[in-house]
Amino acid sequence: MFNFVPPQPDFWSHWLLPVGISFYTFQSISYVVDVYQRDLEPERNFLSYLLFLSFFPQLVAGPIVTAKSFLPQIRRPLPFLKTPVFFAVFLILLGLFKKMVLADHLAEASDFVFSRPADISTKALWIGMFSYSLQIYCDFSGYTDIAQGSALLFGFRLPENFKMPYFADGFSEFWTRWHISLSQWLKKYIYITLGGNRIGPIFTYRNLFLVMAIGGLWHGASWNFVFWGSCHGILLILERVARGYRLWSFPWMRPFRILGTFFVVSLLWIFFRSADFASSLCYLQGLFVKNDGFSLPYTMEMNFLYCVFVISIGHILGSLYFSDNKQLLGRFEKWQNSLGKTAFFGVLASILMVLIVLFSADSKPFVYFVF
Repeated sequence: MFNFVPPQPDFWSHWLLPVGISFYTFQSISYVVDVYQRDLEPERNFLSYLLFLSFFPQLVAGPIVTAKSFLPQIRRPLPFLKTPVFFAVFLILLGLFKKMVLADHLAEASDFVFSRPADISTKALWIGMFSYSLQIYCDFSGYTDIAQGSALLFGFRLPENFKMPYFADGFSEFWTRWHISLSQWLKKYIYITLGGNRIGPIFTYRNLFLVMAIGGLWHGASWNFVFWGSCHGILLILERVARGYRLWSFPWMRPFRILGTFFVVSLLWIFFRSADFASSLCYLQGLFVKNDGFSLPYTMEMNFLYCVFVISIGHILGSLYFSDNKQLLGRFEKWQNSLGKTAFFGVLASILMVLIVLFSADSKPFVYFVF
């Protein structure tokens, strides 16, 4: 009842789907639309178009790259001597750390509770919910960091896809920080095409709802994804209405908006992660109705706390010193031109590699490999 297609593996085992099909489908649409609207000249070199469509670092899980940003880089490649190698290596190591040390450890708790939510204690369900919320961030942003770093080594700059989204003070800001390339694609090619906010408030609310519902459906043919996207659309509408009230804009409300946004986003991730709609409702019931089921093993709870601590420190340092990749790039370019700092960077990179190897968890597939 709650799935558009028959469950796996009976149905999907008979079909062979290309890897990364959703991402290069979006990229193909962007090319066709931009050329049709005359925002982009048609590409005469078929090999350049194929490279744009199948550039391997971001092919499987993004970020989504538009032809308008990528094709000019093929025509005017970054000179080899100007390649920011230090920054590229840093991004790759950072992505590996997020994935192997943080996301894979967090996955142990979230996999445990989501596999049988009816049998899990209320406390464990709360930990599992926040664990998955942090896991999907570290997993997806980790892949993006690796993709950006790998692309830089080949002389290509990919767009930034995450900007500390759990520090967002509202759902609108959350979607300017989370999966930025998807948000911008949906805004340009669907929201603005439907009329954006130019026609009036009713049509604006309709457009917000439709865009987020379509964004949910893009993740998979399941009512869970449609419900998840639709809820985000409703929240964007409610937030737009709330901005008309003075209370919303008070500075002292900002910490509450940040915490509230993180909590609701984490709650909605339940529908994103659960196997079906019934399991999602069962999970929600377990959160708010006391359940004395299985508890998490002690090691999983401790790993969750360690990861929360590391992610919190990383977000605080990032917000204070590295608000975006441009600032980081500037710092690493200065290091790359200094012999002493080059040696220091080599030591730091070696230490980070050792930490990744020592503290990595059992390998898990990237979350977004299934989309």
